[in-house]
Amino acid sequence: MEKLRFSVDEQKYNDRHGHVLRLEGWYFPSSKTECKFELFADGHQKIEIPKVQFHPRPDVEQALEEAAGDFLPGFTVCIPDALQLSRKYQELELFVIDGKEKASIWEKTSDELEDFMKESLVEFHLDRVEVLYDTMLEIQGWAIDQRGTVEIAVHKEDMSILECRISRGRRPDVAERRGLDEEYRTQEIGFRISANIQEIPGKRIVLHFRGDSVTKTCEIDVQELRKANRPKGFFSRLFGKNEPESTGGYEAWLKKHQADRKTLRKQKHADFAEKPQISIVIPLYQTPLPYLKELVDSVRAQSYENWQLCLADGSPNDKAKEFLEKHYGKEKRLVYTKLSENGGISVNTNAAIALAEGEFLMLCDHDDTLEPDALYEIVRAINEKSGTDVLYTDEDKVSMDGRHYFDPNFKPDFNLFRLRENNYICHIFVVRKSLADKVGYLKQEFDGAQDYDFIFRCCEQAANIVHIPKVLYHWRCHMDSTAADPASKMYAYEAGRNAIREHYQRLGIEAKVEMTERSGWYRSYVKVQGTPLVSVIIPNKDHIEDLELCLFSMNKKSTYRNYEVLVVENNSENPETFEYYKKLPGRYPKVKVLTWEKEFNYSSINNFAAKEAQGEYLLFLNNDVEILTPQWIEEMLQICQQDQVAAVGAKLYYPDDTIQHAGVVLGLGGIAGHIMCRASREETGYFGRMISVQEISAVTAACMMVRKTDFEAVGCFDETFQVAFNDIDLCMKLRAAGKKIVFTPYAELYHYESKSRGLEDTPEKQFRFDKEVTRFKEKWAAQLEAGDPYYSPNLSVTEGDCSLRED
Repeated sequence: MEKLRFSVDEQKYNDRHGHVLRLEGWYFPSSKTECKFELFADGHQKIEIPKVQFHPRPDVEQALEEAAGDFLPGFTVCIPDALQLSRKYQELELFVIDGKEKASIWEKTSDELEDFMKESLVEFHLDRVEVLYDTMLEIQGWAIDQRGTVEIAVHKEDMSILECRISRGRRPDVAERRGLDEEYRTQEIGFRISANIQEIPGKRIVLHFRGDSVTKTCEIDVQELRKANRPKGFFSRLFGKNEPESTGGYEAWLKKHQADRKTLRKQKHADFAEKPQISIVIPLYQTPLPYLKELVDSVRAQSYENWQLCLADGSPNDKAKEFLEKHYGKEKRLVYTKLSENGGISVNTNAAIALAEGEFLMLCDHDDTLEPDALYEIVRAINEKSGTDVLYTDEDKVSMDGRHYFDPNFKPDFNLFRLRENNYICHIFVVRKSLADKVGYLKQEFDGAQDYDFIFRCCEQAANIVHIPKVLYHWRCHMDSTAADPASKMYAYEAGRNAIREHYQRLGIEAKVEMTERSGWYRSYVKVQGTPLVSVIIPNKDHIEDLELCLFSMNKKSTYRNYEVLVVENNSENPETFEYYKKLPGRYPKVKVLTWEKEFNYSSINNFAAKEAQGEYLLFLNNDVEILTPQWIEEMLQICQQDQVAAVGAKLYYPDDTIQHAGVVLGLGGIAGHIMCRASREETGYFGRMISVQEISAVTAACMMVRKTDFEAVGCFDETFQVAFNDIDLCMKLRAAGKKIVFTPYAELYHYESKSRGLEDTPEKQFRFDKEVTRFKEKWAAQLEAGDPYYSPNLSVTEGDCSLRED
């Protein structure tokens, strides 16, 4: 019989309500039944404790590789009046009792307990510590004191005060996440520290968090921080931060791609058929005047001049008003209103919209800047695409001092599934005013993610959505902005989750939305409708070890059970293979073996099996894969059931845990290629590409789910593609029919890369491959010329790592 296993993972002390000490942990009794907990003082005095709360701990079950059964292994023990107990007794000890077995799981002497409780009064957390360009040190986080407020001071190595900017702000996300009292939601427990790195003479600084009864310190090694904050891998090639003199750096790239004076002069005289007025709507609130000046100047510098700048100021003073009147009083295109009170970002933005007279609205933040050709490019796109309702552009970040540009966000064309992961559209966002009037303006209940909600509502109703793949907006990265770090305003991303939920509700999609570990990113769990039959089709020639691993992992791990497996025997030569087939129905009742008697042709083999399949959905699968995700079928099915989706692909790894497939990019390598191939399994990819559900041009049929009616409607696999490009061609045909192809990172498998078929290692095979390359290029020449809509033209098509494209 196994012994009782247990752990106390966390201890928390609440000084404000009953001096309660809370112990959280888990236990795994040998009896698989609920245990008892008893608290004793000084070894003999039993202390009554409230009823222990039990809850699930799937992480423990997974770690121990053992199911909990009917009992709940997680526990929370509350010890009231802990302060009084520490003064009355010398020692406290908590026991868990499993039948006849009794074990001590926690103990503290009175001195240890008092020290712990005192230390618990003040808590702090650093969300972000970063050095930007060796000029700025930025620190962001929160601090609380259960008996008052926390004062923050920053000292140099010699303990003299470091001159820096310390600002405070609300952090309702922290209050909610940690279950704090309601008053913490309105207190300014958040902090932002900004310092000139040149003012720090030594290697380190010390932060002091001074509460009512205790002071805590935190040392920051600035020298090491400078090294640690330099980007690595493909990000270093993209941003060029660690090679400032390199012509391949992003800043050099940006300068090369910015409109020069000659181009801007030419743009001023462009004669568009449509010359709409663009109303740029901006809420102001205590905007630093230098930033306001940069913003207004960047608008006035636009090569397209039919614009209106609408400013609604909710600041408690008239500094912005006086500044604008003094410097821009004669600018008739600038419209300003002073609000009687600060209504929050949504209310203030709506007040700016009320000033708008233009045919299009453009959202902008009060301290960011535009490229001088931003409006020109927007109006040009409106003229090129009739009926355009929504437009958005690429963007980057600009340092607080306005000297450095970095972190370019080269976006895909409109990608609804990607938008449900996080607000990738962000800036610039332009919408036809009549559409905004129809869907309604910004909603106060979404403050913090009001633009995310607004973007969803506009895109749901838009006739045409246009993406302009140019960096036309610079998002200022400073301590009062979420540009620097999404974690700085976690409450905003809680509002973002609600925006996605309401989006699903409007579309009639039943879904649960959760925050991920990556701040501001979400995961959707869409309810699978019914239990439709899924037909898994696996071509096979010999290599029964591979096939057995595939079938065994599928049978053992798959939580979705309404599936059939069609193994398509084709040209096996080993007698052992056929003996293996005979035993399959007894071992795997869902498996049926079909026989293909002609020469190998991947397309023909799968088309043959698809005709025999009884399922509503087809799941094409290689024989050399191993299932990793138990819910792999549900993960694909929940997407494939959605409107306009025809096919879904999975995330595949090589045995060494590098990426084999995370989507196909059209044009990569000349024709089409797997993006981020051979990157680490843990790599998130360019702006989360490897960890996001997203529409994509194509996915591999090594694991591809397709709606059978859509598969048949486009003529199934093209049998002229015997070996290569058949899956990509199928995806292209489905997209040409108006259907969507989606990649999900949440269905994961190992792929042992076509071991059963072999390599193109003979002249005959190479000739066939070259023929299929030519056929694909001819068939999809227009699409190859246009480029992949889900992959930025600013990124490399010779390298698969999303590095900058070299002209």
